[in-house]
Order: sequence, then structure tokens, then C-alpha cells
Amino acid sequence: MSLLFQLSGTLINVAAVLAGTLVGLLVGGRLPERTQRTLLQTLSLVTLYIALNMAGSLSRVSGGSVPGVIIALIGLAAGAIVGEALGIEERLESLGEVLRRRFRGGGRFTEGFVAASLLFCIGPLTIIGGIQNGLTGDSSSYVLKSTLDGIAALALSGVYGVGVGFSALTILLIQGGISLAAGGFAAGLLGGADPSVLKTNPYVLLVTGAGGLTIVGISWNLMLAGLGFEDRRVRVGSLLPALLIAPALLWVLGRLA
Repeated sequence: MSLLFQLSGTLINVAAVLAGTLVGLLVGGRLPERTQRTLLQTLSLVTLYIALNMAGSLSRVSGGSVPGVIIALIGLAAGAIVGEALGIEERLESLGEVLRRRFRGGGRFTEGFVAASLLFCIGPLTIIGGIQNGLTGDSSSYVLKSTLDGIAALALSGVYGVGVGFSALTILLIQGGISLAAGGFAAGLLGGADPSVLKTNPYVLLVTGAGGLTIVGISWNLMLAGLGFEDRRVRVGSLLPALLIAPALLWVLGRLA
């Protein structure tokens, strides 16, 4: 299978985010500040709904007698410690600043880049879609994700500016990487490319649930931005190691059972 087929969904997602950002820049800047804040609050509520649905996956997984929510809690706590030690949040912001200076972005470039990158790349569709696309060339999951991301990019760019569009680089790196790696080893690890198999795999369920709790933090940050209290935001970037630590804990508990 050609690289174009393996990356087709990622490229569609990149195009959707860029298109949404362009429309947001053309339209959003003409909207009153009050309307922009209301749009952020609306996006926050929809993001919260998606996040809670994802977090519900934790009720369907356990490590022996340990419920999935406890595994996710430990993973998030450990992930926060590791993330703060590594300075992930600051590194993301630094990357945003490098891009802002390189392309002479203004306003809230870095904030928009970080918020959009985290929102677009944390979630089950990122993992499942990448494996499907990489193994079979099926881009249907990423087409669905592209629609959601394009709408979100429109709303975000109207407030944060062009930095949202540069999150397309993050999408290309992460989703493209998953798709290309899938053909090598993901099928053996996750039981094949069948979506019904992937969606019930305990490791995918755990990552989905932990990712959902992380996205609750993104929803909170969007609401704070809509209310004008951004100084109290959740440091979501520092929680990202939990998406690796939680499934590792599940594997250990499985060996001990």
C-alpha cells in the first residue's frame, strides 16, 4: 500500500484544519468580542460532552480487581509528575513561540497553537483512525475527525488567530506517525484493524478514558478563556505522559493477576 493511502486521512485532517482556520480568520475577526467569547464557551461545552463520553470508557476496563478509573487516576497523577519534571507544557509553549517568531505571528499565536494541538491530537479517533488508515487505507475515521476539527478550528481561530492553523503540523506529525507505524506493529499489538476489535481493546479503552479526562481540562481552559480567567487554566500538556503510563500500568496489573 502506498504512503499516500496510509496518510490520506491525515492529509484530509490537515486540510480541514487549515480551511477552518482560514474561514475563522476571515469571519472571526469581524465579530464582537462578546460573540467571540460566547463561541469559546459553546466550544467548551461541546468539548466537555465529547470528553465525558470518552471518559466513560473507563467503566469497561479493569486490571484484575482494580477499576479502570483508578488506573487512570494513578496514571494521570504519575503523568503530571513526569510531565512537570520534563517541562512539557513549557516545551509546547516554546515551540509555539518559535513558530510565532519564524512566521511573524501576532496576538495569541502560542496559546492558540498549544490549545488546538492538544485538542486535535488527544482522543480515540487519533489512535483508531491512524491504525485503520495505516493498515488498510481506510480513512473514514479521520474524515469524521476532520469535520469536527475543521469546525473547532473555525471557532478557535476567530479568537486565537493564525496559531490554530499551525496545529496542522502537530496533526501531520502525530497522526501521520501513527498511520505509518501501524503497518509495522500495531496490528499485532491491538488485534487487527477491524474497528470493532480496536474499540473494545482494553488498552484503547484505557487510553480513550484517560484522554477524555485530559480533554476535560481543555474544556475547562476554553471556558476560562470565554469568561476571561485564563490565568487559572489547567496545565494539560503536563498530563500527556499519562497516556503512556496508564496502559503500562494495565499491562503490569495483567501480569500480576
